[in-house]
Amino acid sequence: MSAQSTAGGQAVQKAVWALDFDGVVCNSVGESSLTAWKAAEQHWPDIFKSEQAKAKKRQVIQDMEHVRPVIETGYENLIQVRCLLEGISTDDILNKWHILLPEYMDKWQQSRKELVELFGSVRDAWIAEDLPGWLNANGIYPGLPQDLAAAQRDHELYIVTTKQARFTEALMRDKAKLNFSADRILSTAETGQPKSEVLQQLEQRHPGTTYHFVEDKLGTLNKVCQVKELDHWMLYLVDWGYNTKQERAQAADNPRIHVVNHQELSQAVRQ
Repeated sequence: MSAQSTAGGQAVQKAVWALDFDGVVCNSVGESSLTAWKAAEQHWPDIFKSEQAKAKKRQVIQDMEHVRPVIETGYENLIQVRCLLEGISTDDILNKWHILLPEYMDKWQQSRKELVELFGSVRDAWIAEDLPGWLNANGIYPGLPQDLAAAQRDHELYIVTTKQARFTEALMRDKAKLNFSADRILSTAETGQPKSEVLQQLEQRHPGTTYHFVEDKLGTLNKVCQVKELDHWMLYLVDWGYNTKQERAQAADNPRIHVVNHQELSQAVRQ
């Protein structure tokens, strides 16, 4: 249980800050799209190594950026990239992904576990063969390394992410230039837990303080809002990352959620 001292010398509990990674700290859409294409070439070689697919690759990768807001976990990029290649529109993916994902997982007889492992192994191979290229396909949002450093210094800081932990740790170290211990990166891709459960566990680990959760996914924040035990958590939706104007407007109508720009978040983590 960690404490920090006030000016008068009285110990007070550090606040807990839990931040999502992709879409809050890291802009990974370029890397995840290229990893998905590489993985799809291995998984469906007859489809993705065809001349027709090669001719469409540039457009599909561009379209992946447009539909990124509906992705929850990395393996979904594999299904998404094939949907786009086979002609499903970006509007349909944006509006009906919750229907399309299970439909095509079933139609193409895919296993979530196998796709997670494939997506991770292709990333591992890319990192092993070309670490600079993999790092350069990711971007850290401007100012976030400084915000994270301030939060590390003043608060109990965690990353709660659907990304596999080893990739998050590499990007924090090599791209954001921050030393971030592995036990502070909580990957729901590896545990299968919803983020709401992870937040409850963090509260058990650090009782009796204030709690803050930062996301770019409105759906995730809505799920947290449904958990009564998390009613006292401060919830933030960043106005960058993988959300839409419509989602930001919906969030603004929810009294539990604060829609913040970078300056506002930067000020909040320094309080």
